[in-house]
Amino acid sequence: MKHLNIGLLGFGFMGKTHLWAVKNLPFFYDLPFTAEVAAVCASERHPEKSLEIAKTYGIPRAADETTLLNDPTIDIIDICTPNPYHFETAKAALLAGKHVLCEKPLTVTAAEGYELAELAKATGLICGTVFNNRHLAPVMRAKQLIDEGKLGRILSFDFSYRHNSCIDPDRRVGWKQTAEAGGGTLFDLGPHVIDLCHFLCGKVASVAAKSHIAFPTHLRADGSVWQTDADEAFYIICELRNGAVGNITVSKLTQGANDELAFTINGTLGSLSFSLMDPNYLNFYDATAAGSPVGGVRGYTRIECVGRYPAPATGFPTPKAPSGWLRGHIGSMAAYLTAVYEGRPAEPSFEDGAYVQTVMEAAKKSAEARREVSLC
Repeated sequence: MKHLNIGLLGFGFMGKTHLWAVKNLPFFYDLPFTAEVAAVCASERHPEKSLEIAKTYGIPRAADETTLLNDPTIDIIDICTPNPYHFETAKAALLAGKHVLCEKPLTVTAAEGYELAELAKATGLICGTVFNNRHLAPVMRAKQLIDEGKLGRILSFDFSYRHNSCIDPDRRVGWKQTAEAGGGTLFDLGPHVIDLCHFLCGKVASVAAKSHIAFPTHLRADGSVWQTDADEAFYIICELRNGAVGNITVSKLTQGANDELAFTINGTLGSLSFSLMDPNYLNFYDATAAGSPVGGVRGYTRIECVGRYPAPATGFPTPKAPSGWLRGHIGSMAAYLTAVYEGRPAEPSFEDGAYVQTVMEAAKKSAEARREVSLC
């Protein structure tokens, strides 16, 4: 079986996420290959950080970027560094003969992006940009319905991605908020919704946009005042090549928001709506269904998408398991192992388990006897 060695560059939130995904691939997919993160470069300036991360997360070795790019045993370079470094690193990786996976946005400028695309084509190497939301079960189902013509001709749409991080007075500004680092809300959240709009609705013909800075100053990590120099929200009216018109909104100025990626797509025959905060369902309105005053069935249908993925997905966890089900199991294991480490009783305990068993037996007895059963 073919084995793929990955060199991971960057180990912030997304680097950690990519490592988790690689380690767990065998549980979720029957694939004709194996893969591992064989080496990590978490920091060029602080090699000790890479060594610490490699040891903590079971990565075979740590290395600097140049070493990874020129290592003949590394097949793929996975780029999870800040935006401004993507172009040079990806270009160097391609010239070194490596396949490349890069976090969004691919580059800071479109010219850089097209240059990488041409280089990838010329070298024949396999390159990808991480637009992970395409692989959500409801998004996959939406794409299927659109391709089947269930919406008819797309007329309008509304895509949005909302956070609240720029109005949190206690959160210090990071590189994603700075213009110098190619940041701002448009470059951070925008790629996700723009890609989804393209993926589901078609290519953009024209845009009319408005940038928004609501808080002129924020605090740096050291507590000093920083002048806001990149957008905190961005609003776009788009016309697509197919004639559809709609809105794309990205904002970190939405009080009460967490990770609110959402879309509505309206066509001549139906509509779709989805929210990442309600990730198990896709809502579909079939305008061709009967809509008479009495006896009609027209209305939004909540399609249960949950964990249903096509082959080579293994069916793990069960397709009926809702999003987040595995997170509970990870939390359970962490709590138990922490109790063992700290030498204290685990919760829930065997006593808790025994009590549940007692209740179940009483319920069974009640059903069989057709009478009330007391546990007191």
